[in-house]
Amino acid sequence: MVNKEEFREKIIITSGQIFSRYGFKKTTMDEIARALKMGKSSVYYYFKSKEEIFEAVVLFEANLLRNELTTAIKSVESPVEKMRNYVFVRMKAFEKLSNYYNAIFDKNLDHFEFIEAIREKYDREELAILRLILYHGARKKAFNVRNSEFTALAVQTTLKGLEVPLFWKKRELNIEDRLNGILDVLFNGILKK
Repeated sequence: MVNKEEFREKIIITSGQIFSRYGFKKTTMDEIARALKMGKSSVYYYFKSKEEIFEAVVLFEANLLRNELTTAIKSVESPVEKMRNYVFVRMKAFEKLSNYYNAIFDKNLDHFEFIEAIREKYDREELAILRLILYHGARKKAFNVRNSEFTALAVQTTLKGLEVPLFWKKRELNIEDRLNGILDVLFNGILKK
């Protein structure tokens, strides 16, 4: 007997691969069913529409990212290492979680209500994580932070500003070097001390 939840997850994972290859608009239910080696009616048994599958894919990837970030932060003690891990995991996740990031940044998907809800939740969660890292770093005297709210917003804005040049232009560049450069400015500033 087939486990319903396992099969649902198989549909989500397979559909995610197809969406990331062809994009939301060009993906069809026929392609999803073909990739799963099943009839379309079987897919419709689990999901009412392509939009519903896409929403499930985006939420699945969002949970993967959340889990990776949590693990990366908890795996180290130092606030500096927590911030470093956060930045590296977050920025490198782009390549693996393309549907999630497309949902957040693709303006052509704005008409889906769930996209805006995911964007807002993503922003709130990210700010909360950054505030916490900065707050603990300031308490441990590792960071000089006057206001963790504004600083978290500044870090988030910086990271968002890098997303397009780092991953959408796919230039021959060393991502590690770029991220280390960002972290150097974040941790040391540009002022001569």
